[in-house]
Amino acid sequence: MSAGLDLALALVEKDLGAEIARAVAKILVVYHRRAGGQSQYSTLLELDATSDRVQTALTYAKEHLSKPLAVNDLANAAFLSPRQFSRLFREETGRSPAKAIEQLRVESARLMMEAGRFSAEEIARKNGFGNRERMRRSFVRAFGQPPQAIQRTVSALVQ
Repeated sequence: MSAGLDLALALVEKDLGAEIARAVAKILVVYHRRAGGQSQYSTLLELDATSDRVQTALTYAKEHLSKPLAVNDLANAAFLSPRQFSRLFREETGRSPAKAIEQLRVESARLMMEAGRFSAEEIARKNGFGNRERMRRSFVRAFGQPPQAIQRTVSALVQ
């Protein structure tokens, strides 16, 4: 869907100019031109698990992103031993619990940045990064660009 909107806006820009394309993007509440490294899917949706236990742990993680989330915490939420939980989690999601938590935090932080209502420090704290530098490193790993690039895009869209 996002790729289709990108294409439509590119065609509007080609035919009618950048100013009209920007106005259309603003009305649709989308970016006029998204950054190249931007994710085309939501990590929050991608991590849906098949078993109730892993799904329960993911729900717990999504509701507690601001807190430290160890494998023991997630395993307790799923009513499994840490070893059994880690094995089942990797089997169902294709990644380790730690990688999945980082992806959930980055995705949540990105959505907060796009909303434009919070400072970087507040976003880092609310999503469990601890500080801006840890959040920046996670963003570069996940999106290939620092959070400031997303903030600049949001600022350009608002203007």
